[in-house]
Amino acid sequence: MKPSYNYRFQLMRSFIDIARLTLYGLAAKMGFSYEEIEDMKVAVSEACNNAVLHAYNGRRGMIHLRFEMSADALAIVIKDEGKGFDYKQVAKQAAPLSAKPIEDVKIGGLGLFLMEALMDDVSVTTADGTEVRLTKFRHRGEGEHAHECISPSSVQEQA
Repeated sequence: MKPSYNYRFQLMRSFIDIARLTLYGLAAKMGFSYEEIEDMKVAVSEACNNAVLHAYNGRRGMIHLRFEMSADALAIVIKDEGKGFDYKQVAKQAAPLSAKPIEDVKIGGLGLFLMEALMDDVSVTTADGTEVRLTKFRHRGEGEHAHECISPSSVQEQA
């Protein structure tokens, strides 16, 4: 069984800081490089920001955060219970940016593009809210502190 850590938060901007700090600790312990961790932090921030901005239309709501660790990957799952969206349509509008003149690129709306550019795998499901799954694979032999897998006893989970 893969170790995983599950958190449930009242949705607010301070949640993003908690998600980023937790991610940093787990990813560093697993042997990801500084650059990989920074990429993951940006992608997670984008997914969390999308939930804050779009999930509940300004109403209160909950967000679920899960970190799943394996020998070669870290998956971060961000799930809200708000209104879903048409992922394929939004992704289609976001890419490819290279073909657009800079003045035609909208401010905002780049979150999905960034997530896909920075992570090895991104999946989005929009049934019963929105769930974004971001996966980064650890390349074997890289990093002098690479570990096979983080031990569940080495990190204390907060309720």
